Amino acid sequence: MTFSIAGFCRETGQFGTAISSSSICVASRCPFVAPGKGVVLTQNVTNPGLGQLGVSLLQQGLNAEQVLARIIENEEYPEWRQLQVLDGQGHSAVHSGMETLGLHATHQGRDCVAGGNMLADTAVIQAMIATFETHEGELAERLLSALEAGLAAGGEMGPVYSAGLKVTDQASWPVVDLRVDWHISPLTELRMVWANYLPQRDAYVCRASRPDQSPSYGVPGDSR
Repeated sequence: MTFSIAGFCRETGQFGTAISSSSICVASRCPFVAPGKGVVLTQNVTNPGLGQLGVSLLQQGLNAEQVLARIIENEEYPEWRQLQVLDGQGHSAVHSGMETLGLHATHQGRDCVAGGNMLADTAVIQAMIATFETHEGELAERLLSALEAGLAAGGEMGPVYSAGLKVTDQASWPVVDLRVDWHISPLTELRMVWANYLPQRDAYVCRASRPDQSPSYGVPGDSR
């Protein structure tokens, strides 16, 4: 009930993911990003613990294939899980168990990996990879555009209701972590949130690292 993409930017070292689903709050339990190390996506009949384990293994220096093998080894029900792993070198590994729902597919691209289940068409996944690989701009924009391309190519068999966009940079926390937990048009809503957040993003990063140099909030009560 989900389609997603993970990507790596060699210029900035950023890692990130974009995801959408017919399920509520998909971004709360499926995408996991380790700053500077990679991404794990756990979906289908989701076990968020696999994402946590994968991030821990990436942080230990394991590559994508090693991480995936360890996840499956530690999972009691691997046949129900769909997993994508992207490591710090931009290499990826994928798994779709025998019980993955409906029409499903995964695809490994250049510095990216995508997958989905209950799809309207397997072309959804190819469209996401093609858009990511050819789109210019920063990582968050490439990921969101890829997600939109997947929806335009058919998306899920039914309507989607939630979506998320997450990107890590130099900080230990995500510099982009946007979610639409329930909406009739979640990708349109996510695009609107991103458009409003982008002009303010660097100011929030500055407030964390150099509050003495951070810009004014521009709200009543802020005298700076």
